[in-house]
Amino acid sequence: MTSSSLHTPSSTKSLWAVEIFIFVYIAYTILLMACFWDRQVHPIQMLVMRLEVVLLIIAMWMLYCWRPCKLTRLLRVLALMITLSWFYPDTYEVNRVLPNLDHLFAGWEQQLFGCQPALLFSQVCPWGWFSELMCLGYVSYFPLMVTILFYYFFRRYKEFGMASYVLISSFFVYYSIFVILPVTGPQFYYLAVGTDKIAAGIFPNLTDWFLTHSERMASPGWSDGLFHHLLDITHDAGERPTAAFPSSHVGVTTVIMLLAAHTRSKGLFFSMLPFFILMCFSTVYIYAHYVIDAIAGFLTGIVIYVVLRLRAKKMELR
Repeated sequence: MTSSSLHTPSSTKSLWAVEIFIFVYIAYTILLMACFWDRQVHPIQMLVMRLEVVLLIIAMWMLYCWRPCKLTRLLRVLALMITLSWFYPDTYEVNRVLPNLDHLFAGWEQQLFGCQPALLFSQVCPWGWFSELMCLGYVSYFPLMVTILFYYFFRRYKEFGMASYVLISSFFVYYSIFVILPVTGPQFYYLAVGTDKIAAGIFPNLTDWFLTHSERMASPGWSDGLFHHLLDITHDAGERPTAAFPSSHVGVTTVIMLLAAHTRSKGLFFSMLPFFILMCFSTVYIYAHYVIDAIAGFLTGIVIYVVLRLRAKKMELR
């Protein structure tokens, strides 16, 4: 078995590199859970979820072994994409036992900008049409993922393995950071502290407040707007006080844009670019992130893409 067999149409006897990446992440988080087992809130459910992911990956591998073709390859990748929505809220279950760090990040934000941009952005731009654009940018996250995957599948199939490896692995790089860096972001921290104190530049250390609290601020803007409703549905389904720094929304979307640039398709790149720009601003507008989170997301997205692309090239992923 050569390294190129890790994610090629002819490979049926080995796990893909991205699947091994996920298994390593599972082992990593189980080790973290073991270190803080007495403080974990739902440890059994967390272990069961990990078992379900392992069984799903094995089942899809067996399906691909039975019928190795483009369709089962695509289904195998889509199954991995589904696990992302399971692991994102799980980062909160792991890191909630650690002392919250938002007071540090809000303080750094204040030192850099002399204010809290996330608190002021929606006040400076309160218009309904503008909030709808911001919400559109944020909820475009998932369509952008699907778009880039299917573009590679239908238009650049020879590089589909590379694209899916880079995209899915980038999520788990961010998740690996989130489980040990408990930063919730403005929508949770501002509510817990009180916006009057935040506006006054008071950023108290909440220590283990988010161990038992997960209330968040309502998103600003036109509450009756279509995209505002979609944003609320998305948040209600999976948002937790976790994963603020760096912004994986900005980071992963940066990876997506670099994958789009790699295709050399101007139509694809420039059709996605407006949503990427909206995404970068919307994360701050809707209180999801501090500005430093978005900047860090952009920079880490570039680094992660370069590292994973080089790794994919070394493994000759196709």
